Amino acid sequence: MKHIPVLIIGGSLVGLSAALFLSWRGVPNIVIEKHEGSALHPRAIGFTERTMEYFAAVGLGDKIPQVAPGTRLRRAVVESLAGRWLRETEWTPDSAVPGQGDRLTPHTGAAIAQDKLEPILRARAIELGSQLEQGTELISFEQDADGVTALIRSRRTGEERSIRAAYLVAADGASSDIRETLGIAREGVGYLRTIHSVLFRCPEAEHFLARGVQQFEIEQAGLRAFLTSYGDGRWVLMRTDGQALNELELGPFIRTCLGQDFAVDIITTGHWEMAGRIAEKYSMARVFLAGDAAHQLPPTRGGFGANTGIDDAWNLAWKLAMVVDGQSNPALLDTYGAERRPIGWLRHQQTFARPDYAKWLKSPIEPQPLFSDIAMELGQLHRSAAVIGAAGDLPPAAHPNDWAGQPGVRAPYLEMTGPAGRLSTLDLVGKQFTLFAEASTWIEAAARVCAATGVPIVAVQIGKDVDVNRDEVLSRFGITSAGATLVRPDGIIGWRSTGGVPDAHAALSDALHEIASLHGV
Repeated sequence: MKHIPVLIIGGSLVGLSAALFLSWRGVPNIVIEKHEGSALHPRAIGFTERTMEYFAAVGLGDKIPQVAPGTRLRRAVVESLAGRWLRETEWTPDSAVPGQGDRLTPHTGAAIAQDKLEPILRARAIELGSQLEQGTELISFEQDADGVTALIRSRRTGEERSIRAAYLVAADGASSDIRETLGIAREGVGYLRTIHSVLFRCPEAEHFLARGVQQFEIEQAGLRAFLTSYGDGRWVLMRTDGQALNELELGPFIRTCLGQDFAVDIITTGHWEMAGRIAEKYSMARVFLAGDAAHQLPPTRGGFGANTGIDDAWNLAWKLAMVVDGQSNPALLDTYGAERRPIGWLRHQQTFARPDYAKWLKSPIEPQPLFSDIAMELGQLHRSAAVIGAAGDLPPAAHPNDWAGQPGVRAPYLEMTGPAGRLSTLDLVGKQFTLFAEASTWIEAAARVCAATGVPIVAVQIGKDVDVNRDEVLSRFGITSAGATLVRPDGIIGWRSTGGVPDAHAALSDALHEIASLHGV
């Protein structure tokens, strides 16, 4: 029987991201995927700035084409693609998109179809050591106090074998067999309708994108549909009026929605459930739900679908790494669900509070304040035992600049100069904990804590190790010249001391032990 620290079931976007992030952190893993290659009918196409920060960290910054700064996803209501333009619809109360000029992130989002992104993730994960077994399915699994035993089967040969893992990540989709086996229920608005879609190629229609709109709601008498471009000559057309797509009617239906008799090459058809469901818990013992297995959300202009699952993988990877490495108690893994489930629920609420999806609800939901995309992507608050100082009366999200170094949120992006040239806070926050401070007492304390615990801490002394606008960095981190901020390996601020303390070593040691659930606590 093969033994592995982490077994991942599901090798699509979230499963591949989990494998990639774990391998980058040195955690051996195996991915089991029942299909060969990527689905012919890609689903996700938009990836957020935060997702691109993750991918850049693991070495894919120059492998995934990013959109131009300031780009936002626009949607129009039209009679047909070539027909009368009725109106443009907004997604968020703040339609601005963070870009380089906003100094919130060095990255823009990416518009790349899922079937083009997955091979990039797959290749990098394998390069870093992940083992991928495609055409293989999970038959059953059992967990005990020491691990998980999974029975898998090759769909090509029928051969069955067992794998023993310390932990299992269920990235097996919205209909997750693993979640159902565990008996984990879901809540939310539930099933709304089935959307039937057709993927086709139509290069002649590309010139209609010149106005900057990429998504189109088709409204005609007796017909409702949604059309979006993948930017490579491929389009997907979804029937949103509850009717199925008859194969004989596909061609005429597509041309009716296009509004002109363009040459159309039909690639494939598919269907998906429009629904909102959030798992009541994200883990059970040694099994963790990620992606659609944990939260089924429709694709949105805010990137709340696939990107939320990639966020899950990033959050879980560093925690698994520390536990597998023997540095942390398994209690650290409890913070995964504590942090990610409220975020999944908030994104559910934000999705169905917006006009794009509110119109499909069977009954109205209680009005909720809408957060901007910037707040939802770069300013969400994490609360758990792995964060010290995230009070219960704080909002679940806010503009990044409004947080001023609040523990539980992403560390602020700041440009600076180091010995090797230009860099940013994102370059300094990586696989390890990172301490930012101006006072040398904190730098000395970090060295002592690192030596005592064996947990790597990169200590960055403001004004000495890096050349940066001193007032700006202290303001953005919310500390004085005598204070310090400790950033977790996932880039989330775990703790800060706004000013000086009598014993910096004790304060930092206590904070690290609590955040990382180190042994001995």
